[in-house]
Amino acid sequence: MDKIGLYFVPLIIALTVIWGAVKKVDLFESFREGAKEGISSLISVAPSLVGLIIAVNMLSGSGFFELTSAYLGPVCSRLGIPPEVIPLGLIRPVSGSGSFAVLSSLLERYGPDSSVGKIASVMAGSTETTFYAIAVYYGAAGVKKTGCTVPAALLADFCSVVFAVMTVQVTETHF
Repeated sequence: MDKIGLYFVPLIIALTVIWGAVKKVDLFESFREGAKEGISSLISVAPSLVGLIIAVNMLSGSGFFELTSAYLGPVCSRLGIPPEVIPLGLIRPVSGSGSFAVLSSLLERYGPDSSVGKIASVMAGSTETTFYAIAVYYGAAGVKKTGCTVPAALLADFCSVVFAVMTVQVTETHF
């Protein structure tokens, strides 16, 4: 299985070169143009990403996620949402790497087969890094006004959290 990647990437490169030769495409010029567009996209997206990274670090450093989790814990417990997964639900829309760290911590502490571990895993797989995606895609497209995108995406993330809890609870009781 490991050898597939060893042969697959050179095969794709060779097929691309052959296809370009057959179609009489200047491959180097096409590569240069693509690289120039990539750098242009990076420059247009960079300010949004820098701002997002700074905001995530400020929120994490200030204890915002912990404080919010403490206030939401009693309400979430009554709704059947384990308070332990609240930080994951809060940080996932903001930071993929931050949410992965929270997920790893939950899996180490409670185990992957625990209810908390299962809910956290389903949450991580069914939610999106909403603000990162909006910053990257809208930044690259030059969109200044996001309209209803943020509220709709956050509602989708919330629904994903609720359905992750419900799915795990149903599968634990019926299967």
